[in-house]
Amino acid sequence: MSLPKGATEARRLGGGDINEAWRVVLADGTQAFVKTRTDASPEEYMLEAASLRWLGEPEALRVPQVLEVTAEYLVLEWIEPGHLSGTGTRQLGEGLAALHAAGAACFGDPGLAAGVGAQARIGSLQLPNEPCPDWPAFYAQRRLLPLAKMAAQRDVLSRAGVAAVERVCERLPELSGPPEKPARLHGDLWRGNVCGDANGDPWLIDPSAYGGHREVDLSMLRLFGSPSDRIFDFYEAVTPLADGWQERVGLWQLMPLLVHAVLFGGSYCQAAERLARRYA
Repeated sequence: MSLPKGATEARRLGGGDINEAWRVVLADGTQAFVKTRTDASPEEYMLEAASLRWLGEPEALRVPQVLEVTAEYLVLEWIEPGHLSGTGTRQLGEGLAALHAAGAACFGDPGLAAGVGAQARIGSLQLPNEPCPDWPAFYAQRRLLPLAKMAAQRDVLSRAGVAAVERVCERLPELSGPPEKPARLHGDLWRGNVCGDANGDPWLIDPSAYGGHREVDLSMLRLFGSPSDRIFDFYEAVTPLADGWQERVGLWQLMPLLVHAVLFGGSYCQAAERLARRYA
C-alpha cells in the first residue's frame, strides 16, 4: 500500500476488484479518494488521470478532480456517495449526449497516452489503442481480435467461437451502421462506473477513454442493468441515434462480454460466443 505523504485517517473501502481503495484526509485537511496497488504498471494511474481530465474538459458531466498522481497511486476528489435522483438521471442522459458530441481527434487514443504508448486498460487487461482510419477497423483490430486472441490463449473461447469473432470483424463495415465522427467515450461505462452523489447528481469514474462510436457507451450501460432506462430517452432527446441502433446493441456488447470471458470465464464465455455467432 502506498498513500500520499501526510495522509491520515486512512479507511479502506470495499468494491474494487483490482486496486485497493482508501478514503483519507490529506495533509491540508482535504478528504480524498486514493487508488493504489503494489504491482501497478508505471503508466497506469497517469493514463487514468489523463482520461478523467479529457472527459472533464467539455464540462458535460462531473468527473472527480485529479489531486495528485504518481506511479504508485492516484488521488481524487472525494465524492460523498448517494443515489441518482430523477434530475440526476436527466443530467446523465443529456450529459452523455454532450460528452459524446465533444468528439475526439481520431478513432483510438487522442493523445492521452503521449510518451507511454497508445494503450487502454479495461479491468486488468491491456488493449492496443493506436488510432485507425475508421470505426470498423478500430473495433476489429484494437478490440475484438486482441480479445479473441486472449480468450483463445486462456482456453475460454472455442475455435468455433474465435472463428465467429473473426467473421464478425470481416463483416463490421456492413454491420456498423452509418459512418459517424469519433465520439468522446468513457470506454468502460457499466453502471458501477456511474455514481450518484449526496445531492443525487451523476459522476463518471474509472474511465478507459478513447475516441469511438457513441453507441458503444450506451450499449455497455445497458448490458448489466442501467441505473434507469430513462437515461436513453433523455439522450435521444438531445442527439437521436442512427436508424438500426437496436440491432447493433449486441454487436457493441460483444467487446465487454469478451473482456468478462477472459477475466472471469464461466457463463460469459457462452454469452460472448452466442453473440459472435449471431453477428457472424
